[in-house]
Amino acid sequence: MKRHFPVIIEQDKEGVFIVECPVFQGCRSYGQTVEEAIENIQEAIAVCLEEAEPAPRETLFVGIRDLEVAVP
Repeated sequence: MKRHFPVIIEQDKEGVFIVECPVFQGCRSYGQTVEEAIENIQEAIAVCLEEAEPAPRETLFVGIRDLEVAVP
């Protein structure tokens, strides 16, 4: 069986990709490339699934967008 989980990918100032699965508290990993970060978060999600099921959510994760805001 396969399940889908949302992940958030960010890049720090040193160029490291940080990835997080918001379904599980504290489920984060990183990698030197996006591909490495994705592989690492897949392993982290597997560990989270072994430890506990995702908590029931009152809201549904829809996605993340990049917003442009005028700054004075």
